[in-house]
Amino acid sequence: MKEIDEKLSGKIDRLTNKTFKFDQRIKDGWFSAVYFLKTKEIVEKKIPDNHVTMQFFQKKDAVLCGTDEAISLVHTFADDPETLEIHSLKDGDKISPFETVLTISGKYQQFGFLEGIIDGILARRTSVATNVYNVVKAARTSGVQKPVIFMGDRDDHYTTQAGDGYAAFIGGATAQATHAMNEWWGKEGMGTMPHAMIQMFRGDIVAATKAYHEVYPNDELVALVDYNNDVITDALKVARVFGKKLKGVRLDTSNTLVDKYFLRNYDVMGTFDPRGVNPELIFALRKALDEEGFTHVEIIATGGFTEEKIRKFESLGVPVNTYGVGRSLLNMEIGFTGDNVLLNGTLEAKDGRKYRPNPRLQKVDYVHSLQHI
Repeated sequence: MKEIDEKLSGKIDRLTNKTFKFDQRIKDGWFSAVYFLKTKEIVEKKIPDNHVTMQFFQKKDAVLCGTDEAISLVHTFADDPETLEIHSLKDGDKISPFETVLTISGKYQQFGFLEGIIDGILARRTSVATNVYNVVKAARTSGVQKPVIFMGDRDDHYTTQAGDGYAAFIGGATAQATHAMNEWWGKEGMGTMPHAMIQMFRGDIVAATKAYHEVYPNDELVALVDYNNDVITDALKVARVFGKKLKGVRLDTSNTLVDKYFLRNYDVMGTFDPRGVNPELIFALRKALDEEGFTHVEIIATGGFTEEKIRKFESLGVPVNTYGVGRSLLNMEIGFTGDNVLLNGTLEAKDGRKYRPNPRLQKVDYVHSLQHI
């Protein structure tokens, strides 16, 4: 994982306020828990001069993401944000349980109402980044790093795509399925053909691939070969027509289906689950391609992949060149907590929590951020 860790630690410049399309109602407390709004009002009326430090942490080994977004949120919607003192780790940092990742110091009424929103930003971005990081690690169990494509566009609301795509990038994903997923880091989405395209050619994979190549002649040519639930037959059909022009084939067989290869070769069954994209199907596909001289054709596997499934495939030496992963990368398994831990410079926190200084935190320069607003 050295290369991935170096990529994570190599992110130097923070994203700034101009990156994020914040809803302006945040300033009015529309997205804040009501008890934070009531506390803000009480503090303003009763104890307006108290100075607090709020710190944020979570409870797992993880890849941190969302700090740039959280800091930009505070700089955009806090009262007099230039007077706040913020210290933070960076997106892509590896973090430990209970490690402080962010502190904000100032008058509570300036920023306290943003606590829950900050928790949510850090939780979602860190969850996705960590999930992707773990999948990318799994995709090199065999010793060779396989690319991982983030394909989570259909598994959540479309408004999450930009932030999730950025988190996936932080976690080590090679490419993203939509342009929106690449928005924050300046790239474009990638993809070839869906089942819908093949359907309009009445299941003729060769005709669909020919049309794709004619319209996008400069793209790497990758054919989707599971539409007819006969991936080896259709992969060979395409390879025979396009030869060296064919970069790869993608199989996305449903976990409720058994490919026709096994129905023709039922004697190989009995010791494994033949449904969906399984190791035996890919071994057979690789063998068939190689026997006809198509050793250059890569295999892209998608559909229901998780960290555990990829780790199993890699441990078995399954000849997959690239994995496409979606839903499992969006599991929200990391939660953040913000606690007030200092009051007017002295220790003051709820029982069970305490001030946890972290020498890795870096002070955030508000003046620098202002240049990008």
